[in-house]
Amino acid sequence: MSHSFPKIWVHLVFSTKNRHPLISRNQEGKIYNFIKSQMIDKGCFVKAIGGIEDHIHLLFLLNQNICLADLVKQIKGASSHWINQFNLSSEKFAWQTGYGAFSVSESQLLKVEKYILNQKEHHKTKSFRQEYETFLKIHNLNE
Repeated sequence: MSHSFPKIWVHLVFSTKNRHPLISRNQEGKIYNFIKSQMIDKGCFVKAIGGIEDHIHLLFLLNQNICLADLVKQIKGASSHWINQFNLSSEKFAWQTGYGAFSVSESQLLKVEKYILNQKEHHKTKSFRQEYETFLKIHNLNE
């Protein structure tokens, strides 16, 4: 085959340091917009961003020329610096080390997008820890 046609949708999840509730509802829109702009600058189309006070979910199309680990490192570093620079958190902001990244098939995009956009409602009954353990189980991963 003389051409390459990668199309990889990624559901990315990462939390605040020690899962502290550092993302206020008043500031989350600004934070999400900054992260989205950083993703776009890296050539990644963002379909959805959502979360609650202690973690964030993104659904995006991975740029074929970027390593996922490098992308996440850059996004987390730039956003934590920006959040601290503009005092958008009540205390020093940092992301937890690590992340979860799961591939998403085209047939599941709408379902995953709705899931991400409905985070606040979802977390009325399930903790981030429970949610993350469910992801690991679904994707046959051990923590």
